[in-house]
This record gives sequence, C-alpha cells and structure tokens, in this order.
Amino acid sequence: MTPLSLVPRTDEKLRPLERLEALCDSDSLSLVRSSVLSRRMGEKTRAGDGVVGAMGRVDGRPIACFAQDPSYLGGSLGESQADTICRVLDQAGRAQVPVVGFIESAGARLQEGVAALAGYGRIFKAHTELSGIVPQISVICGASAGGGSYAPALTDFVVMTKAASMFLTGPGVVKEVTGEEVDGVALGGPKVHEKNGVCQIVADSDLDAAWVVRDLLDYLPQHSGATTARWPRVDPPETQPDALVPDEARKVYDIRDVMRTVVDGGRILELGPRWARNIITAYARIDGRAVGIIANQPRFLGGALNSEAACKAARFVNHCDAFSIPLVVLVDTPGFLPGKGQEAGGVIRHGSKLVHAFAAASVPRMTVVLRKAFGGAFIAMNSRELGADLVLAWPQAQLGVMGPKQAVDLVHRREIKAADDPAAARDEFAESYADTHLTAAAAAEEGVIDEIVAPQATRGRLIAALRTLSTPERPVRPARNIQL
Repeated sequence: MTPLSLVPRTDEKLRPLERLEALCDSDSLSLVRSSVLSRRMGEKTRAGDGVVGAMGRVDGRPIACFAQDPSYLGGSLGESQADTICRVLDQAGRAQVPVVGFIESAGARLQEGVAALAGYGRIFKAHTELSGIVPQISVICGASAGGGSYAPALTDFVVMTKAASMFLTGPGVVKEVTGEEVDGVALGGPKVHEKNGVCQIVADSDLDAAWVVRDLLDYLPQHSGATTARWPRVDPPETQPDALVPDEARKVYDIRDVMRTVVDGGRILELGPRWARNIITAYARIDGRAVGIIANQPRFLGGALNSEAACKAARFVNHCDAFSIPLVVLVDTPGFLPGKGQEAGGVIRHGSKLVHAFAAASVPRMTVVLRKAFGGAFIAMNSRELGADLVLAWPQAQLGVMGPKQAVDLVHRREIKAADDPAAARDEFAESYADTHLTAAAAAEEGVIDEIVAPQATRGRLIAALRTLSTPERPVRPARNIQL
C-alpha cells in the first residue's frame, strides 16, 4: 500500500485548469495565451482555443505545462491551439525546465484542415528539439487520436489514466477500413499500451496522475545540464538481500524485493511494469541520490533477455544518460532467450541497442551480479568491458559463456555419450566445469569483475561508488548511430 492510497480523493475527471492546479503548487500557476481566439472557427470560437497553457511550480521548482479541453470540439487541435502548445514548449526550452502536457484530443480539427495538420507538425518538431534537453511528460486523460497520440510518443514518459485511450485511427475508421468492430478501450486503452511500451505508468484517475507526475519529477533534473535534487538518506528495510534469493539457479524470485533492500526507504518507482516483464526499470534513491535501476526479473522467462527487454532497457539507459542519472544494474540472467521466433524477430538488432546504450553512456554505472550471468547477456548487462565503473559479484554468483550443463554438452559430448551412466557423467562434468570456470572467484582472477562482495555489503559499496563518481563534469560525446 502506498501513501497515496490512504488519502481520500475524487475519481471524477478534472477540468483542464483543475488538472494543472492538481499538478502544480498552490497559487503558482501563471497562464499564457488564455484569450487567444481561432481565426478560422467564426462564431464557434472560444477564448483559449481549447487548451490551457501555463508556467507553474512543483515542489518549488518551475515547470511549463498545458492541458487540452475536451469540452471544446472534443479537444481537437486547431492552428491557435497548436501555437499555444508550441509557445509553452518554447518557454520550457528557454527556461530549461520540465514540461508536462495533459492530453485529451480528437486529433486534428476537421474544420481547419491542413492548418491543423501543420500545427501538429510544429508540435512534433518542438518536442523533438527538446528531447534530451528537458524532461517531457505526457498525461493521457481521455480519448486521444491521431496526432494526439503521436505527440505524447515523442516525450520521455507517458502516463495514462484508466479512462484514457490512444490510437492513430479510431474505432469508426477501423470498422470502415477493415470491417473489425472494436471500442476505444480495446483498441488503445491502458491495458493495451502498458503491455506494448507506449505507456510507462497507469494511474487510477486524473488526480492520481497529477500526483504520480509530481513523484516522477522528483527523480528528474530541471534539464540535461543540471543534477537531481538530493534528499536526506533513509535506511532500507532490515532484510538481508541474499535472504530473498534462492540458492538453486533455476528457482524464481521477485528481483524487486532485492532492490528494496538496497535503496532508500525500500521505495522504487517502476516504469513499464507490464511491458517486457523479464526486465525491471525503475527510479529510486541511494544515499539520497536519484538513481536508475535496471534488473533482470527471474519471475518471467527466468530473467532471460529478449528483443522487448533489450528495447525497454536501452531506452531507459539512454534517458538516464541524457539527464545525468547514475545507473545501478542488478544481474541474474541465463542469457538471451533462444529460439526461431526471437531470431526472426531481429533479436540481434534489438539486443545491440542495449549494448550500444550502455557502451555510449557517460553517467556513473555500477553492476552487481547476484546469481548468474551467462553469454551475450553477461556483456550486455553493463559489463566492465562496456565501460561499467564498478562491477561487483556476490560470492555464489556464476559467470561465463553458458551454464555448466550446456557447456559440458559441447566440451565433453563424447565422454558423456560413452559413459555407463550418461546423466551422472554429465552432472559430474558440469560440477567440475562450474568449479573451474564459472565461479565469481575465477571471474575476479580474470579481472572481469572488480570485487566479490558480501550481499549485506552491497548497499554500502554502491553508496561509496556514488559518492566518488557523482560529479557534475561529464565528457561531451558525438552523436552515434544506434540501431533503432
């Protein structure tokens, strides 16, 4: 149960101005272009043209924000509304502050034709120009079609309320073109987009969405050249990290329980929990500092990496690197998921995104191998060779090209086949191979890990590393061609 669940609140949809007031500190809003009119709508024109733009503050920090008004022509975008949104985005860029948009739009306004489409083009360009410069967050509060879905997809985070839906073409067009009958929720509701990576967080209501955005902003800096706020250190629960991890390599557990034993207050803000569930991406604090955490999740696919997991993790690495947020990587993976489907789906290309993201990142990066790390996934999960600043391993961890039984099936295939008891021979060879090649001690001797650390000392080592490595000076690196 979270503190928010204990607070009485309304589940009703808020009006546009109320959404901004819920997001921002009391009496901090300063509206912009509130009297602008559409020059194309004639008698139907309304002040503001269906959007409320403003500058405000969240926990005393300035932000830019806007909220579309679905009560005016379904929140459809016209030329003047687009100009207001672009004005807010421009102010965010000039002031170097985060921008939050509450989206509820029928898409381009039909009465304004190509002028409305051109307005979306300007918004897309403005979002792109701010990408990696200031944090951008979109909150989808109702039906958002066409450009009303594309624009949020260009921002850093998408939050959807349970009443929201996003789609490029609505149910009516789908039926006309394909003959398929589907409603907006089934076509693009939060249950759809939280599983495909479009949406990172689902909130119960408009008010919950505003509060979760305030929480999210707390982990982010004002802009790419700033540092995140540091809060007083809070000790985690007293549970020992290894008490939650089974000794047997094939037994599953929830990696989030381990994460909570090393972060401040045991508190994490997970992003995309329903997408690529075999990997976890989350924000937390360690020693009062904001960090991004990436962790294999043994509860799903045994923690193996696949195409979706690589894409999810790579995007998170890129985001943390853009905004100077240190990365902590918890590793427990048997490798990349094998199979015809993965190869046909381009796992090589998708997996390379994660390798590229880690290798290109310049933020402090710490890796802890908990139980196992095999094959290409050992490298891809922020290995020392990709530039990790610190690589630790728990004493019982196994690291190598592949698991011991798979390895001896190749190395000792003939001896196993010729044995009186092949199964017993395989087990004996596997045990010997693991003791010789796969131990944390062997990895430390080879220098591929920096230190073997007791599980209960993990948090302390991470704190020490962050204190040493968290400096504002970072190298300027050229743009590179990641395999999108």
